[in-house]
Amino acid sequence: MLKAVILIGGPQKGTRFRPLSFEVPKPLFPVAGVPMLQHHIEACSKLPNMKEILLIGFYQPNEEINRFLSCAQQDFKISIRYLQEYAALGTGGGIYHFRDQILSGSPEAFFVMNADVCSEFPLPEMLDFQKEHGDAYSFVILGTTANRKQSLNYGCIVENEQTDEVLHYVEKPSTFVSDIINCGIYLFTPEIFQHIGTVFQKNQQDMLLEEQSNGWHRAEVIRLEQDIFTALAGQGKLYVYKTDRFWSQIKSAGSAIYASRLYLNQYHTTHPERLATNREGGPKTRGNVYIHPTANIDPTAVLGPNVSIGTGVTIGAGVRVRESIILHGATLQDHSCVLNSIVGWGSTIGKWARVEGTPSDPNPNDPYAKIDSETLFRDGKLTPSITILGNFIEHHHEYIMYLKVIHLM
Repeated sequence: MLKAVILIGGPQKGTRFRPLSFEVPKPLFPVAGVPMLQHHIEACSKLPNMKEILLIGFYQPNEEINRFLSCAQQDFKISIRYLQEYAALGTGGGIYHFRDQILSGSPEAFFVMNADVCSEFPLPEMLDFQKEHGDAYSFVILGTTANRKQSLNYGCIVENEQTDEVLHYVEKPSTFVSDIINCGIYLFTPEIFQHIGTVFQKNQQDMLLEEQSNGWHRAEVIRLEQDIFTALAGQGKLYVYKTDRFWSQIKSAGSAIYASRLYLNQYHTTHPERLATNREGGPKTRGNVYIHPTANIDPTAVLGPNVSIGTGVTIGAGVRVRESIILHGATLQDHSCVLNSIVGWGSTIGKWARVEGTPSDPNPNDPYAKIDSETLFRDGKLTPSITILGNFIEHHHEYIMYLKVIHLM
């Protein structure tokens, strides 16, 4: 039996995703037409022995999350539960805090993945890799190749090229260590909790020595990357499965447009029914375009490539949209032009208006380039980025209706 854990973070995280994360929990933001988390859940649900998916984070349970869980359980016919941390406990602390829930039913292994990654999710390959490499007590990190400069922004893995064992692990090193980076997707066996427990006990002892009043909380804050992987490296217990399939982080709003492009391209093999086609009486599409069936689009509009049109969107005559995400209830009036932008819920673009952002794509001439998660300002200057129009929906219940409709697909 298998389980999966998806780490979804909380409202204090994902600040680079603002202002979009003010209106919807970041893991529920639609990427290629469906909530970001749905791509993870779909990949997990395809594994034949997958019995349960657990979401761990510190969002307060709310109607959006509950609605999503209810719809996802119906769609994928699998148990999906949300476990709320009392505070941000880190990538290792969260799974250790809920270890009894994860180990309930005695799974042989379980996946742990970060919600803010976009991937082809080679989960069956990771399972086969674990059986071929190491033993029942070994753990697997999904890795991919980055260029030398960008590798400094990720967890870097030095491997034994013959055995794929992780010999050395450094999180965001200050100098070059390796071009193999951590993708934030792991395959663990229950034995991982022994190693996390060792760190927890050490933290407790350190807190007692410091006599901190909030020692219990601080002892539970454990980071898989710095506290666990760094210690396990070189001990014959940690292996890396390298993938050459697509992978990207979704840290900033600009990276959501890039992730949308990757998923839309994947739909050719996984969900061709989600891709719009040129039909008589319908809009003209170029490249990969997702259009929700509730959208009302004038046949003279031209959409694509890499465009996602959400529920209840209205697009007028002669509109041009490219490399953009148009969210629930937005209106693009006649002859407007939207490029490299995210148009927020209920927003209106006036006639003949031009809304254009700067794409933040990886270097297309470098096969190992990753998207840069830029800060808003760099060297005292505003970093060029996509354009974002925020939310103009006045009533919260309208957004809940959007979550109901989006799962009709």
